[in-house]
Amino acid sequence: MNDETSMKHHEKTPPAFELRFDPLLGARPALSFPCDAAGRVDLDNLGERARCNYFYARTVIGREFARPAVRPGTLQ
Repeated sequence: MNDETSMKHHEKTPPAFELRFDPLLGARPALSFPCDAAGRVDLDNLGERARCNYFYARTVIGREFARPAVRPGTLQ
């Protein structure tokens, strides 16, 4: 497999895990980001908007979002 084929295969493979921030109040949707088993998010592979949402969710833990949980990946 060459690098290009490998990259395309990787992009289509859903993440094995996601880091999910559940809202403390029901008015806001949960935010989920692909991560590894330890909950580490690869910020370089997130789009601009997702990266901003990730930093926002981390900033407001305890006020707007609960502590994040690592879950089996369901992002597509």
